[in-house]
Amino acid sequence: MKKILFISILGLLSCNRNTQTHPPLGGVLSQKDLDVSKARMKNLNASERMHIQEWVNGQSVKFYTTQLNYWVNTKDFDTREKRPDNSLISYSYDLYDFDQTKIYDQPFERRDAKFGHFDELKAVENALRFIRDGEEITILVPSSLAYGTYGDEKKIDNDIPLIIKLKAL
Repeated sequence: MKKILFISILGLLSCNRNTQTHPPLGGVLSQKDLDVSKARMKNLNASERMHIQEWVNGQSVKFYTTQLNYWVNTKDFDTREKRPDNSLISYSYDLYDFDQTKIYDQPFERRDAKFGHFDELKAVENALRFIRDGEEITILVPSSLAYGTYGDEKKIDNDIPLIIKLKAL
């Protein structure tokens, strides 16, 4: 019993009291913390956009920016007629990093998904609104529209922009 008490006290004394604590997801942050986070995301987004544009400039295929802040290899893509809420769509997509390495062996696939009732990456959901049946497109997505600051907690790390090859089935 004395050993357990001694180890517990030693553990408490060795803790660093200057360590900044972070609230849990959904917790409350101070205005200063929010401003720091906002500035970080703004700088990260600007940096990623610059790197993605450099990558695009080196490609033989043309990419066009969309209103939601991602690129697509189809001109005037997001000016097409949008699919309405509650309409059904079947689709699949593969994820790649900017070294064009496929991240997952199997594509993500959904059958008869209903708009307004499924959670998907923001850029994928937006692109599905404009894609035509049977069409395959490539979208270049900054991390803020992909898996953001947390990653997918599997193979995709935090703050990673992605190449997504999306197909409407």
